[in-house]
Amino acid sequence: MTMTHDEILQGLFDNTLIGNKPEVADLVNLGLAEGLEPSSMLFDALIPSLEEVGARFERGDYFVPEMLIAARAMQGALDILRPLLVAEGVQQIGTFVMGTVKGDVHDIGKNLVNIMLEGAGFTVHDLGVNVAPEVFIEAINEHKPDIVGFSAFLTTTMPMFKANINVLEKAGIRDNVIVMVGGAPVTQEYADKVAVSAVRLGKQGIAKQIFLGVRETDTAIDYLSAFVELARGSDWNAAVGMERA
Repeated sequence: MTMTHDEILQGLFDNTLIGNKPEVADLVNLGLAEGLEPSSMLFDALIPSLEEVGARFERGDYFVPEMLIAARAMQGALDILRPLLVAEGVQQIGTFVMGTVKGDVHDIGKNLVNIMLEGAGFTVHDLGVNVAPEVFIEAINEHKPDIVGFSAFLTTTMPMFKANINVLEKAGIRDNVIVMVGGAPVTQEYADKVAVSAVRLGKQGIAKQIFLGVRETDTAIDYLSAFVELARGSDWNAAVGMERA
């Protein structure tokens, strides 16, 4: 099958939008065979498609299942493109360590965020679910992330945010990382309560704000807006410095 570059990009956009993971993978491989740059497929088709997913979610046309299958389709494409993007010299703009806190096994929102962050140019080290504080410490010491993200879906596990931050402080590494917290029940008020510099990533879940293109104006969204801009060439160090202000 012969397709023009524009047709391949349109196909990637359309099939990511509907979550057709096998077709997205096939189109990525076809694009590579036809000489299409990996970065073009990422920035001209895959990310715009997920932005459209976010717009549809905002309008109420899409719900979490549709977001999830679209994100999985993009993940399949990223699995193919990631080593090629590195070889192509696409700049990695920052590093995340992410995990669902101890006692909580929910991960859909976290996984959606991870996919979008990777697509935007971040390296993400996902520790999974039910992550103990000492595991976060080990990962921070190993990977030296710019940001550590704590996710909780249950109100009963939200106190682990503060417990994790206390452990970071005791280990002497709290000032080395930006701390972000998120999950369906998390509010900005609660984030402020556990730590001044911890921010929620959307009171309807961390995934929503990523997919919406972070259009709101509260502190957490300002952070994520900066991250989106980073993918378009802004200054990562300035964004990291936001938390220190």
